[in-house]
Amino acid sequence: MPVFTRFRQPPTPAGEPHEPGGSGETDEAGAPDEPSTPDEPDEPHEPDVVEPDDPGEAIERDPAAETETETETETEPDPAAEPQPAASRRAHWRAWRTRHPRAALVLRRTTTVLAAVLVLGALLLPNTFVALEPNRFARIPAEAVIAAVLLLCLPRAARRVAAALFGVGLGVLTVLNLLDMGFTEYLGRGFNVVLDWGLLDDAQSYVADSMGGAAAAWAAVGAVLLVVLVLVVMALAAVRLGELLAAHRERAARGALMAATVWMTCVALGVQTFGVPVATRSASGVLEAQAHRVVDTLRDEAAFAKEAKADRFGATPGAQLVPDLRGKDMIFTFIESYGRSAIEDPVTAPGVGRTLDAGTKALAEKGFRAKSGWLTSATFGGSSWLGHSTFLSGLWVDNQQRYRTVTAGDHLTLTKAFQKTGDWDTVGVMPGVQKAWPESEWYGLDKVYDAFDVGYRGPKFSWSTMPDQYALEAFQRLEHGRERDKPLMAEIILTSSHQPWAPLPRMVGWDEVGDGSVYDGIEASGVEASDIIADSTRSKEEYGKSIEYSVTSLTQWLERYGTDDTVLVFLGDHQPLTRVSGDKASRDVPVSVVAKDPKVLDAIDDWNWTEGLKPAEDAPVWRMSSFRDRFLTAYGSTPHPTTG
Repeated sequence: MPVFTRFRQPPTPAGEPHEPGGSGETDEAGAPDEPSTPDEPDEPHEPDVVEPDDPGEAIERDPAAETETETETETEPDPAAEPQPAASRRAHWRAWRTRHPRAALVLRRTTTVLAAVLVLGALLLPNTFVALEPNRFARIPAEAVIAAVLLLCLPRAARRVAAALFGVGLGVLTVLNLLDMGFTEYLGRGFNVVLDWGLLDDAQSYVADSMGGAAAAWAAVGAVLLVVLVLVVMALAAVRLGELLAAHRERAARGALMAATVWMTCVALGVQTFGVPVATRSASGVLEAQAHRVVDTLRDEAAFAKEAKADRFGATPGAQLVPDLRGKDMIFTFIESYGRSAIEDPVTAPGVGRTLDAGTKALAEKGFRAKSGWLTSATFGGSSWLGHSTFLSGLWVDNQQRYRTVTAGDHLTLTKAFQKTGDWDTVGVMPGVQKAWPESEWYGLDKVYDAFDVGYRGPKFSWSTMPDQYALEAFQRLEHGRERDKPLMAEIILTSSHQPWAPLPRMVGWDEVGDGSVYDGIEASGVEASDIIADSTRSKEEYGKSIEYSVTSLTQWLERYGTDDTVLVFLGDHQPLTRVSGDKASRDVPVSVVAKDPKVLDAIDDWNWTEGLKPAEDAPVWRMSSFRDRFLTAYGSTPHPTTG
């Protein structure tokens, strides 16, 4: 067998040029490459450590025992022996580097630059789309300086472990920031790591309803792969940078000291570039905010449970609830995403305004009057059930934990107040409900019509299972138009204005609604959701059309089927998502009370609401949770409080 001898290059005598390996190449920092063996020209080594092939091992050497020349013998591998995959890959890589030293150097430097960009980008990434601007990345993150100092102080094995953990932490931070972006865009708030995981399943269902099951499946798979990729790549990038720091320990230590000094100076002087502070600790700030959010959530659970037990009308006998509405058919209707922006945004206001004015006039011709105001919703962009429960319970239900708590108790809802009297039949029309809905008992509904109970045979319109006009016609056929011994109290959810607002239904003759088959051609010829979902202006236009359709369906139903004893309260459950309502949109939604009996509207004169279906800009604004008590009081209910 041939024997190969490898010699350690002796130190360069003083005054002679230093040409390691004879290549004249420089390392990543621009300094000449440190001495290395011929088959490892670019692996840095520390004077007291020999780096073996396995990067996880290091052999300590006594410098005093080393000689200027060291001879190693290697036996040529036996061709008959089975090759080791890891060793084979390392040998192949070294051979490639030896044949292409310049390409290897470019690859190393490119990898290092990309690693640095990824790590710094993760540390400086904001958690909202609004803040995603170039100036946010022209800053010095304190976390990078601290991490560099820590890695420089650790031995090799511990350094690699710490760097990998730091990278995984950056990956988690990146995922949290992306979730915050999405939740802020769609729900107007950040992601809650305690409460919001269940909403991811709802998001997948929404994508399936809007874009199809295949798109939802691919989106879910893509999201999981993206998370795994982010964690792995961030860990590898951090390890790469940690090894680079160790290879140039002295220069890295000086650089870290300079960076720390600059950071503290910028903090002390308040130095800014492009309108943002140069020194930042945004990454740790995000984690700190998440920690506070978790603590606040845990504290809120017990506090809200106690609050939910206290009820101003909780012990009121049924005979003393809403006596001034006896004999009336009471209908509470929520219009999906009907927010203040629909009435005030320059793109949507003209069409929606005309619809409200036309509805006011048409209803007046039938003897109906209306008064309107504003309510501030507990939710934004989605999670409609939070708005519904807030309005009907008189409690501020702004997260899933509060919703679970209140629906598991016996807090009196506005709809249940009518059931408690024993003088009304109570029903719910819920086209968006497609599975078991145990909350119906808490709402006090004797009968619930879900998406499968109204005989609809037409197409879905994106997320909406049926057009609002059909849902209202089915309500008339199944309940409101029937002969009955008691008046009716109904809760109706209209869903045609649910995002993504494409395709949209349009009004047909009420006598043509039938089983819904008439909508087949309308849905097929409608705008595709994918055509508008990323276009803010088109989304606003289609959103405005959806509100016009929902309001028209409701007002025409009232014109056609309303009686002297019909009382309608309708409102929006929340504002549309940020892409449509705007970054600084309020959470206000319109609310209207419509009736023929003048006594019904006279009872709320002191509310100072606007005449008609369109509330004035300066009309009163209440928290949505205040409506229940104001309504019960206005119509003669006697308070009998319960305490927590």
